Amino acid sequence: MLDIKLIREETDKVYELLSRRNGDFKYIYDIVIKDKDRREAIQTVETLKAKKNETSRQIGEFKRSGKDTSELQTSVALIAENIKRLDDLVLKLDEEIKNLLLITPNLPNESIPIGKDDSENREIKKYLKPTQFGFPIKTHYELGESLDILDFNRAGKITGSRFVVYKGMGARLERSLIMFMMDLHSNRHGYREIIPPYIVNEASMIATGQFPKFKEDAFKLYDDRNLYLNPTAEVPTINLHRDEVLDVSLLPIKYVAYTTAFRQEAGSAGRDTRGILRQHQFNKVELIKFSKPEESYDDLEAMLKDSEAVLQALKIPYRVVELCTGDLGQSMRKTYDIEVWIPSENKYREIGSISNAEDYQARRANIKFRRTIDSKLELVHTLNGSGLAVGRTVIAVMENYQQADGSIIVPEVLRPYMGLDIIR
Repeated sequence: MLDIKLIREETDKVYELLSRRNGDFKYIYDIVIKDKDRREAIQTVETLKAKKNETSRQIGEFKRSGKDTSELQTSVALIAENIKRLDDLVLKLDEEIKNLLLITPNLPNESIPIGKDDSENREIKKYLKPTQFGFPIKTHYELGESLDILDFNRAGKITGSRFVVYKGMGARLERSLIMFMMDLHSNRHGYREIIPPYIVNEASMIATGQFPKFKEDAFKLYDDRNLYLNPTAEVPTINLHRDEVLDVSLLPIKYVAYTTAFRQEAGSAGRDTRGILRQHQFNKVELIKFSKPEESYDDLEAMLKDSEAVLQALKIPYRVVELCTGDLGQSMRKTYDIEVWIPSENKYREIGSISNAEDYQARRANIKFRRTIDSKLELVHTLNGSGLAVGRTVIAVMENYQQADGSIIVPEVLRPYMGLDIIR
């Protein structure tokens, strides 16, 4: 969440930056008023407590000298009543301020393009030219069904829409991509492998900024512990260090996490209903970094290169765009999207996001570090990036490597994992 001190001291600037997200953030000024009322109430309570203590001391003196204390005792009771009223007010304002801060998104980095939506994202680079074919091409779901490696009908019978059964070489392709990505990021890029729990608690969802805004998109379990299915590996991996002070000598801490992710896809009815582009359940390899503030943007650029390396090794065309303010995620200050070429759609599609949240998540999750033994505690910066979304990588491989006879060439780097060079 945002620093209340920043909102208090630079209200107009905070409002202007938030407004670049194209929302209504006038309530920022309400936060300032509530914060002022809260601090004044706390100050008054301290004054009243001092007066109460002094009056109590006088009561003791009066009693020792045999004087009537009834007036003083009435005064003490009134003071205590006022203290209780103001304490209740402080608790109420604390809760109201906290709730407003929890729904407030991160400030967009001032360097990113100002825009209304993804149509105004800035293209940064391209890798390879879009794949050309000398024959009528098929979609990934047409290829998958004709090769009997993707089964949507039986998945629908088992569960419902937006699920798939990977079969035979389809299952092996998915598994091979996971193994390839995990090996690449751990062996070449120096990330530490983890497989976190697939179920997370509400505190974890709040810490990363998933809640309260995206609560309707989460799968809640029927469990009295208030648990949810993991929507992205970012949630459990960031929360590895919730309420911890990290060893500065270990920064940046780098994790590569594999999970299955689950999303309701609320609000996406009618979008991408065919195939595996937008599923309720999908596999993902995620990159996470905990960085020193002054190094986090260098770490962001390095993370982008690490994510790009997956598609470069697979030799699949893609481009990188810098997200504008209107397309920026709730918790992020700056984001790059990697968009892979999808031949059947004749366009690029997002396959990964690489983002710097700066201290937004760390403040919510209370993740800090100390530069020296005598230094004050500071918030780390958190970064996350797709390394990549596995299902969408499957789509990219199938469509870009399809052949005229409906077979699919296996990219060279995947052949040791697949044990073959063509899927027929």
